[in-house]
Amino acid sequence: MRPRRPLHGRWSPALLSPVIWTVVITSLAFSTPRKIAFSRLLTAAPALAASVWPVLPTVLLGAACVAIMIGLSLVYPDLGTWFTVGAIAAVTVAAAYASRVRIQREQAFVELHLVAEAAQKVLLRPLPRRVGCIDIESMYVAAAAQARIGGDFYEAVSTPYGVRLIIGDVRGKGLPAVGAAAAVVNCFREAAYDEPTLEGIVRRLDVSSTRHSCTLPAGDLMEQFTTVVLAEFPHQGGRIKLLNCGHPPPLLLHHGELHVLDPTAVSPMLNLAGLIGTGYITDTIVCYPGDQLLFYTDGVIEGRNGRGEFFPLQDWMRRQTSAEPRELLDTLHRDLVQHSGGGLDDDVAALAVRLHDGLAGEAAWDTHTEIGRSAYRPADPARGDSE
Repeated sequence: MRPRRPLHGRWSPALLSPVIWTVVITSLAFSTPRKIAFSRLLTAAPALAASVWPVLPTVLLGAACVAIMIGLSLVYPDLGTWFTVGAIAAVTVAAAYASRVRIQREQAFVELHLVAEAAQKVLLRPLPRRVGCIDIESMYVAAAAQARIGGDFYEAVSTPYGVRLIIGDVRGKGLPAVGAAAAVVNCFREAAYDEPTLEGIVRRLDVSSTRHSCTLPAGDLMEQFTTVVLAEFPHQGGRIKLLNCGHPPPLLLHHGELHVLDPTAVSPMLNLAGLIGTGYITDTIVCYPGDQLLFYTDGVIEGRNGRGEFFPLQDWMRRQTSAEPRELLDTLHRDLVQHSGGGLDDDVAALAVRLHDGLAGEAAWDTHTEIGRSAYRPADPARGDSE
């Protein structure tokens, strides 16, 4: 595998800087009084080359600097260049070694980069734009520019029970979080086909997450938990089911009105059911064709600007009444980056879902607002709502 070409371009100023340095110092050495001794600065040329060039060009530049010093000694016999020649030779040897080490590290980084991309395709595989009865788009942005995957995850599959999706966030960073996310996603891909209810799916997810956490050091066991939202969109349309385990609530745009889909009761996060019980609650809502839902992780709402203000997701969502799913996520990414000043402090994952004509139903909305946010009313058989 070839090492990455350093920096930005083949003839970028950074790549040419060793040559430019050598030419400038040589010109000054020949054109200025001998007592200034600009020639001693030539020792920096091979050291600079080691940071951007392979081994052989670095050695050749060092040899060129030695030749320049010998030429100076012929023009100025009393200059005393042999000490500088020895210094250039020593620096060249060290620079060649440093260049070799740098290239090996770049090769290792490229290999890890490729492994991370392969892992991302397994953990966060691309979703089709239409899955059963919904149009769906996904977004994942790592907080670190070099990263490809982290503890945020999502998946959507078409099953005999309808289209089922999950989005979640593992507490923590690094490889442990990636491993926990992979355990949950892989379990979901199997359970979504087998389990007739969302409660059955989340119980299997909890078992898988707990089993994975048992492989961690004892001190990390109680700190490893995962928040998730599961959703089920029936093939025949109508009622959507949501099960929220400590995750930020999805947002729904219905005829231009924003609804925050808070759960009616708290369900335990994965890996904590053994401590606080397994009382999983599924909420049911009714949607129209054209309604749009946004599922997201806490990296979206915890993005801060220079004044420490969080990203105003609900106000932002109210302004996106006509956006398609892909356009919605592209705009969200752009505005998040702009709000945070160009850098994100946490990983960000989001799913935008639009219900197309396959979904239809009689809406059951509560039109009152509380503390500036809309609420929804789940279907309730006691009120005469049918399941």
